[in-house]
Amino acid sequence: QMQLAESGGDSVQAGGSLTLTCVASEDISMQWCMGWFRQAPGKEREGVATISSVSGTNYADSVKGRFAITRDNEKNTLYLQMNSLNTEDTAMYYCGIRRRPCGGGPPPAQDWYAYWGKGTQVTVSS
Repeated sequence: QMQLAESGGDSVQAGGSLTLTCVASEDISMQWCMGWFRQAPGKEREGVATISSVSGTNYADSVKGRFAITRDNEKNTLYLQMNSLNTEDTAMYYCGIRRRPCGGGPPPAQDWYAYWGKGTQVTVSS
């Protein structure tokens, strides 16, 4: 069973940047959808961004222009570059993967993915 491991979460001040990393335990196809979703305290899980060679990249409106999702298929690794962080970005961030291209519409949260990791915490202070 594929395993995903996130890292890179930290505590930063508003306006700062972080890069999250997610490493898959198996070789991944560039066509498979990989993405990030997050969960803030007391809130529902929210899709953040997705990427695949078929569908390109897709972002939630709340992070467009600030976050960038990329992947290195040779390294089985997914990244999320987060800039201009604000307190609303405070959450546990998870990566997910599904062996098919990403669908249309907003980035999905956990239920759409076949596998996901245990998460990495991002805390943004004002």
